[in-house]
Amino acid sequence: MVDATVTDRTHDIMVERLPVGSAGRKSSGWFGMLSLIATEASLFVYLLFSYYYSAIWSDGSFLPARLPKFDLSGPDTVVLLLSSAAVWWGERGARKGARTQLATGLALAFVLGAIFVGVQVLEWRGKAFRPDSSPYASLYFTITGFHMAHVVLGLLVLAVLFAWTMLGYFDRSRHAPVSIGAIYWHFVDAVWIAVFFTIYVTPYLGVR
Repeated sequence: MVDATVTDRTHDIMVERLPVGSAGRKSSGWFGMLSLIATEASLFVYLLFSYYYSAIWSDGSFLPARLPKFDLSGPDTVVLLLSSAAVWWGERGARKGARTQLATGLALAFVLGAIFVGVQVLEWRGKAFRPDSSPYASLYFTITGFHMAHVVLGLLVLAVLFAWTMLGYFDRSRHAPVSIGAIYWHFVDAVWIAVFFTIYVTPYLGVR
């Protein structure tokens, strides 16, 4: 016999959507991203070391006859820095629970990053040398090419974060994926500063 005092409380159960990711810096993704950044930073250190080593021991014959110009690389650098500022602004929105600010910041950063890629491709096409023309040409395309690959990967990260934002996955307390993606994008920008200084500035400082 069924006890009449037992009542069906199924409809009293509150069903809520589970949060996405861990809160704050407790997310394991932080350690994975920091490990990735350390590894990739080492790669760029080796590449830039190769550039400086070749330049120093080339007896002045390392650089091409036409030194790199700033007509495209200069504005392109500004564009990439603005994209980093947009990501920072969007992340601040995530911390306040402002989904519109977060989505706008991510979208703006994506557009600026895509512009950077397009301008970089234009600069590649305008070069008078090919990757196999000289040690300088090989290093130029290798270094900027590896950086380009990281930018493209960063654009994919921004696109995913934007989609998750529009789906309402993040809130004021749980937005670790945004912060993790942001630190990767800032890393890509920081690497470009080092690349830009090495390839475009040092030839005018006597590093030949």
